[in-house]
Amino acid sequence: MTLPFGKRLFSAIVCNKAPYFSTIRPVFYRFDPGHVEVGLKKRRAVENHLGTVHALAMGNLCELAAGMAIETALPKKLRWIPKGMQISYLRKATTDLKATCVIDPSRHFQTGEFEAVVSVFDKQNMEVARATIPMYLSKKPSNVNEAVA
Repeated sequence: MTLPFGKRLFSAIVCNKAPYFSTIRPVFYRFDPGHVEVGLKKRRAVENHLGTVHALAMGNLCELAAGMAIETALPKKLRWIPKGMQISYLRKATTDLKATCVIDPSRHFQTGEFEAVVSVFDKQNMEVARATIPMYLSKKPSNVNEAVA
């Protein structure tokens, strides 16, 4: 799918809606229903004391990929919120990174917990991190009074 307004402007619009994601300056490469690929450039602001990409920057990237993938895969009547994250750091992240999350939009979603899995790859296409993010799915409120409750 072609990103609305191009990948840079689309990424800026997403970060305007959820400002914390702007700390990693994400760039979306793929944005299809249930399939999101989003990356970050390795730069000083996302490095740790070892000169590799900081663990929390990778966690931020994983949460963004999972959130956008579930947002595009869920039926309109449902909403989501992450409940946590379990992340494994598999090797040093020494290059730009790309996170991929795939969620089958044709599956039968129900209220309750759903696990999104995200893989993070370096420029050599080596997996450097993998995250499992439990999402709580619930029905969207049908009116304003339900939304407040």
